[in-house]
Amino acid sequence: MTLRVTEGEQRGWAVVRVSGEMDLVTSPVLRQRVHEAVADGRRDVVLDLSGVLFCDSSGVSVLIASRRLIRSCQGRLRVILPAQGAEDGSHVNRVLGALGVRRLFDAYADVDAAVDDEASSLSA
Repeated sequence: MTLRVTEGEQRGWAVVRVSGEMDLVTSPVLRQRVHEAVADGRRDVVLDLSGVLFCDSSGVSVLIASRRLIRSCQGRLRVILPAQGAEDGSHVNRVLGALGVRRLFDAYADVDAAVDDEASSLSA
């Protein structure tokens, strides 16, 4: 399977929707899209990971690097881990948890919650 990355905007946030598999071969696509968004002046970015079926350590590395890049620009990164997935252990949520990096990310159940500055993130 491949990685599909689409971009949009919602309430001033760049929304990057990711679906498929994030692995050594496909993860650079996401890395490039995040870099392009930042280069275009986007500082508030939502990564919708609800369509990601598989994520290996190279995918996690891209997520961590994206967080570092956006924070270095005084931006905000939020990730979508669906409410059901957060409860029953979606693949990305399990991988982030197993590697001990889940707490680094502000996770939300959906894009509407992520772009709402009044909404609370899901607990780590």
